[in-house]
Amino acid sequence: MRTLFMFFLIVLGLAAFAAYNAFFIVHQTQTALVLRFGNPQQVITRPGLNYKIPFVETVEFFDKRILDIEISSKEVTASDQKRLVVDAFARYKITDPLLFFQAVRDEAGANSRLNSVMDSAMRGVLGSATFIDVVKDRREDLMRQIAERVNSEVGDFGLEIVDVRIKRADLPEANSQAIFTRMQTERQRQAAELRAQGGEQAKRIRATADRESTVIIAEANRDSERVRGEGDAERNRIYAAAFTRDPDFFAFYRSMQAYEEGLKSNDTRFVISPNSEFFRYFNNPNGGAAQTTRPATPAPGPVTQGTAAAPPQ
Repeated sequence: MRTLFMFFLIVLGLAAFAAYNAFFIVHQTQTALVLRFGNPQQVITRPGLNYKIPFVETVEFFDKRILDIEISSKEVTASDQKRLVVDAFARYKITDPLLFFQAVRDEAGANSRLNSVMDSAMRGVLGSATFIDVVKDRREDLMRQIAERVNSEVGDFGLEIVDVRIKRADLPEANSQAIFTRMQTERQRQAAELRAQGGEQAKRIRATADRESTVIIAEANRDSERVRGEGDAERNRIYAAAFTRDPDFFAFYRSMQAYEEGLKSNDTRFVISPNSEFFRYFNNPNGGAAQTTRPATPAPGPVTQGTAAAPPQ
């Protein structure tokens, strides 16, 4: 019984191992290619459980999704003889698993073949365009042309290029440094020119302001002199009117002004006689003028008819 049980376990294990090698699952994101001794037998595109002959047939799985391939940096010479360093990538999908297997075997082989084809297509398309076209003006159109050219060459690989994108298109490091130095020199020249223009404009504005300030000051001095002259004239007129109205008061006022100006508390000293004309109002409030007495005029008395007024006593 024990021997029979062991035999049953061995048979069951062999059956399980055979079933494991006979059945395989194809996922929704995959296609499968059944090979018999390395020769293609069947392409399975529908997902599900499938059967193969154990130890005789093998299965190769291929991804149905869109795949990416990074293109190594390429140095391309544009039509205007400017060198460019271009980084790009492509997206592709497997359209025919059997043809794909026969042409490139697997994704690693596909990437290797695509890299060389992309290199040739990029050099051909970008070499016929100018630097400005690649960098700015026709970039989208050039990427479309590269994709079309690659598709025309990889049609026998069982795959299709979905999209080609240029990530970076720049000058080589040495050229970039030279251009940067030239741009820096140009900016310095422009800055110096702008500073010179600003200095010239500043001098012009300063000269204009100085001229206008001189004119304004001259006009202000002219107006002040005119106003001062008019004030002096008005003052003299008032003095003259006051002199003609009361000459004694005018003489007294002018003498008071002379005392105020001449007798200030300063270091000036002068010797003068007390009887001088200068001190005449010190000695006599009337300025030394003789007092003139006028006879009193009698007040008129009442006059009666037929009788004369009596003479003053």
